Amino acid sequence: MKNTVKEIVQTAAKKAFDTGMLPCDQMPEMEIEAPKHASQGDLSTNFAMVSAGIQKMPPKKIAHTIVAAMEHAAFIEKVEVAGPGFINFFLQPSAWHPKVDQILAQDIGYGSSNFGRNEPVQVEFVSANPTGPLHVGHGRGAAVGDAVGNILAFAGFKVSKEYYINDSGRQIKTLGTSVWFRLLEISGRRGDFPDDCYKGEYIRDLARQVLERQGPDFVNQSDEAGIAVCARYAAQQILEGIRRDLAAFGVIFDKWFSEQSLYDSGRLAETLADLQAKDLVYEKDGALWFRTRDFGDEKDRVVVRSNKMTTYFASDIAYHQEKFERGFHRVIDVWGADHHGYINRMAASVVALGKSRDQFQVILVQLVNLLRGGSPVQMSTRAGEFVTLKDIVDEVGIDAARFMFLSRSYDSGLDFDLEVAKQKSSDNPVYYVQYVHARIAGILSKALDRNLVEDNDFTRGKNLSHLVEPEEINLIKILAGFPEQVEKSAATCHPHVIFTYLMSLASAFHAYYNRHKVITEDIALSGARLSLVLAVKKVIRNGLALLGVSAPERM
Repeated sequence: MKNTVKEIVQTAAKKAFDTGMLPCDQMPEMEIEAPKHASQGDLSTNFAMVSAGIQKMPPKKIAHTIVAAMEHAAFIEKVEVAGPGFINFFLQPSAWHPKVDQILAQDIGYGSSNFGRNEPVQVEFVSANPTGPLHVGHGRGAAVGDAVGNILAFAGFKVSKEYYINDSGRQIKTLGTSVWFRLLEISGRRGDFPDDCYKGEYIRDLARQVLERQGPDFVNQSDEAGIAVCARYAAQQILEGIRRDLAAFGVIFDKWFSEQSLYDSGRLAETLADLQAKDLVYEKDGALWFRTRDFGDEKDRVVVRSNKMTTYFASDIAYHQEKFERGFHRVIDVWGADHHGYINRMAASVVALGKSRDQFQVILVQLVNLLRGGSPVQMSTRAGEFVTLKDIVDEVGIDAARFMFLSRSYDSGLDFDLEVAKQKSSDNPVYYVQYVHARIAGILSKALDRNLVEDNDFTRGKNLSHLVEPEEINLIKILAGFPEQVEKSAATCHPHVIFTYLMSLASAFHAYYNRHKVITEDIALSGARLSLVLAVKKVIRNGLALLGVSAPERM
């Protein structure tokens, strides 16, 4: 509809130029938007304002000139000039009816597009160190990354979802040290547990498992040998737990990439040698430094310390180089808010590797404030304990957890109330939206029971001319906007755009359903309304699927 209106405006502008009503034939980029208020029409354009500088005329005069030259299409009821020069279009109700047919025909494909032109994009998210269970913050990152991938794919990008396993370096050694010292403590051999080790109860559980597998004589190992065994076992067990928790949360990755593989394959050493050969890495004070300052960072960064240990930054450089060599045109990393200071150095390294800055994007996910009935959830008094993602899913379910995590922009903090997420009321966002899908499923089932589909198949949009009520037209307008919202969400990588859209659609449906009966004594009217609500049901399902949330048939 927007494109059609745009063509009408452009045709009128050309006619106005050809007849001497406008002095210039340039066509500036205009916007065709739905006004905020229904009194301002169905669609509005700012053509006159953006043309003022070109035409050397007041916007309002340009607007009136365009309207005078316009050939009104049958679907346009009237056109008005408003404010400083907006051209507002009021459409006939029949103009919206084909949208219902389109939704019914396209079904699960409605809202998808070729917006991404099959551009290869990698979305890397969660990527938590396998040193402990996933916590609630990881849960929000998982929901965001997974939804971003879904939305990009639906909008025509070629998407790959990836988990980067940080299974090398200091933190893994700390994990092994933690388990080893707990094992010695359990065996009565040592009680001096280091302050810088992980103190969660899961460490004690892992220590018991290692002791059971290795036998009582294992405590006679040297610290170095014991720590190595404990690190390997603990990291493997924790990673398996992470895989299970993410799968239970509905998150499936296309690839799990091991940081350690960069060392084992020699990839990291080759990358550093290549960077040195290009004078992008230099030696100072016994360490190797990357010239990140030359590429937009505030200072150069160490990639190999003076003790010859590589930094995480070094492996991240090699990893991102490997990503691009796999053919991805753009890579998107989903990080926690505490990684803000790491963005510039990674962006600098990507540019240094010969890529443009816009081929690397970071999504910073802000913190989650966990509440119960409005009050903050207290952490356990035992050091190292925290609320896990599994705890959240077990209490409120996958759908509520994902929908709540995606209810606000990821660059804003999120208050997640566990009690609200469990309510079966309109106060619970996921229930509010899912209930629309379930209610419509019930309406359609009732229609089938009453044989209302005979000679009036509402899955094909018959008798849509009966849809004339303001609430019906408003519903169709909102349905018509779904593809645009998908593209907006894909362009900005903001899944909450879909959340907001679904809440608006659900609200419009509830307002319609409370005012009008769908199944009436008028068979033709009933058929048209059944087609409309079936279209709503399909769009609700498609939108929820992008967020990784189910669309139940009954609740």
